[in-house]
Amino acid sequence: MRTALALVSLLLVTGCGATVAQSTSAADPVTVTNCGQQVTFDRVPSKVVTNDTGITELMFALGLSDRMAGYVVDGNNTVDLQTSPWKGDFSSTRKLADKISKEVVQGVNADLVFAGWNYGFSESTGFTPDALKQLGIGSYQLTEACRNGVGKQRGIMPALDALYTDLRNLGKIFRVEAKAEELIKAYQGQIENAGRLMAGKARPKVFLYDSGQDQPFTSGKNAAPQDVISKAGGDNIFGDLNDSWATVNWETVVQRDPDVVLIVDYADGQANTPAQKQAFLEGFAPLRNSPAIKNKRFFSLPYAALVESPRNPASIEAFAKYLAGV
Repeated sequence: MRTALALVSLLLVTGCGATVAQSTSAADPVTVTNCGQQVTFDRVPSKVVTNDTGITELMFALGLSDRMAGYVVDGNNTVDLQTSPWKGDFSSTRKLADKISKEVVQGVNADLVFAGWNYGFSESTGFTPDALKQLGIGSYQLTEACRNGVGKQRGIMPALDALYTDLRNLGKIFRVEAKAEELIKAYQGQIENAGRLMAGKARPKVFLYDSGQDQPFTSGKNAAPQDVISKAGGDNIFGDLNDSWATVNWETVVQRDPDVVLIVDYADGQANTPAQKQAFLEGFAPLRNSPAIKNKRFFSLPYAALVESPRNPASIEAFAKYLAGV
């Protein structure tokens, strides 16, 4: 795998206003397990291209913006950038394109692409880890989006475990293990405190509504909303679905009678705002008798807060406060 030359002293890497000590006495190769495969990095990557907001923010949270050649984010995800805790990093790091491609990553001499299946990697476009390998470019796959061996279904572990796995792997790859553990400890404490808000209270049934009017696009048990919902004190009505993100049918939504709707805030091409999505659901006759609709129980979070990202713990806290009426 092509990687950058490793430095031989301690560098100070700045990310999100914080100064992070980085160990760079790292001439030895590092091997991590990524989506069930052993991947070896001979040296610390220095020209990383990331795809999607949450993936990019993982790099920023670890203070690794200086290791990036740039990022790719869909131009429709303006809410993500407006609400990002890492606005400064987005401003100071080069945006390469709205859509990732071989030409984009080759144009900046990338030595590593950090993306995921349906988060940039896709057989239909030919942009895959195998294709990049043929170009001499390494890949790291987002763990939330790992294929689980059942067709193209995704997700091999609980969403927060996926987050912690990626933080630890990236910590090893970039020699910032201490920063990774610091973040994980802080996130675990934040989530534990949030869980106390709904302790002893009835758990509402929650429908995650991403998009879709003919058929709804929602989240199964292997994507971030599963843990956002459950750790906040609710139950995902599609928590039995062995996938990350998937299309379901309205009949099942109606049968499962949600108490709360959690809306993904991003432009989906139909109803672009949470208010428009709420209006669609309120006007959708089959759902009119559900508790969520009758009681107008709607809550929204940005897209980047509901895919694997360092925003997940704060999302749990925010949703727990809503459910608890705080």
